[in-house]
Amino acid sequence: MTRWSRLVAARRENILTAFRAIREQKLRSFLTCLGIIIGVATVILMVAVIQGFNRQFIESFESFGATLVQFQKLDDRFGEGGPLPEEQRLRPNLTLADAEAIRAHAPAIAFVSPERWGGRPADVRFRERRVQDPAVGGVTHQYPYVNNHFVAQGRFFTAGEERHAMPVTVIGASIAETLFPYTDPIGREVAINGRPFRVIGVFEKKGGFLDGGGADLQMVIPLGQFDRLWPEREREYGCVIATVPKKAEWVDLAIEQGTQILRERRGLRFSQPNNFGVRTPERNIRIFKQVTGGVSAAMIVIAGISLLIGGVGVMNIMLMNVTQRTREIGVRRALGARQADIRQQFQTEAITLSVVGGATGVLVGVGLSRLVALASPFPPVLSPWSIVAGLVVAGLVGFFFGTYPAYKAARLDPIEALRYE
Repeated sequence: MTRWSRLVAARRENILTAFRAIREQKLRSFLTCLGIIIGVATVILMVAVIQGFNRQFIESFESFGATLVQFQKLDDRFGEGGPLPEEQRLRPNLTLADAEAIRAHAPAIAFVSPERWGGRPADVRFRERRVQDPAVGGVTHQYPYVNNHFVAQGRFFTAGEERHAMPVTVIGASIAETLFPYTDPIGREVAINGRPFRVIGVFEKKGGFLDGGGADLQMVIPLGQFDRLWPEREREYGCVIATVPKKAEWVDLAIEQGTQILRERRGLRFSQPNNFGVRTPERNIRIFKQVTGGVSAAMIVIAGISLLIGGVGVMNIMLMNVTQRTREIGVRRALGARQADIRQQFQTEAITLSVVGGATGVLVGVGLSRLVALASPFPPVLSPWSIVAGLVVAGLVGFFFGTYPAYKAARLDPIEALRYE
């Protein structure tokens, strides 16, 4: 028998011995591995939930246009609480004149859509039916091209209808389902705060979880009509200016040109920061990932604590095994086993015990992910690398915490070990 085959046979025997010990002491082994099971299951579930959340978030943002560049009064405040900073609160509003300047002097930008949102209250009705908390926006005829939000039924309003502030509206899919469950909505009149508007189009269904499907609860009207319904919004907030570049690779150029135009119009010096915000899907995705990264770090700390507790349990059980099998160790040494053989035996048993706990944790984590998927609007995404990482970490925990008991067993005096009762 070659040295390699002897080594494989010895490792195989050590693993079988570990499995026999687990089978004979099921409850003790389970309690020993409980920390590892919890830690690995936490890692699997956390990675699956965060990845599923990230995927839905990115898809929801990109569904409104991967190249959307939006200039707005305030900066995005992902993960920030508390009152609005005074510097942002005192910023001047963006205006329709700012939008016209960008349209005229930013050659990298293809479409410009100034928009006003947030009109409250918004009472939208068709006969006895009423929409619960719809989002009504005042937009221009270029809105669909800028926001990647196109009409599925009917049409969008024209530049002429926008210019004359015609009482027409394009409604979201959920609004159409609520107000017209059995009727074609095109050509019907809905009342917005008591004023009649003719429905000329229905947006394609967007869905998404970021705003609870809010895109399908949106309806838009010409900007002039919006200002008649909610004249205070121009004074309070101004407008947001949504734009898209002529080419996808010109996003940074569009931001640069739009930013420069707004800075010049606001008289900002070179050393002064922007007094307006710039929003893009890529920037929001990056900020969001920083937030979820913090959550992931906290979950990893919790999982690490569970693995540490599990590792201590493995070390304690292996020390107990060394004490219980002291006479066996003496017999093996008397029959010619080397210290390295004894050390490898107990270390292999510790690693096997930890890997069994890790595999159980993987099964628990996958099962919990399936349960979350049944109740969650953003299904978790199971990652093969997280499963492999969980098993590898479990093995490393067994190796690390099994080293001391293994060395203690290997250093036992054979004569004293044979005398042990």
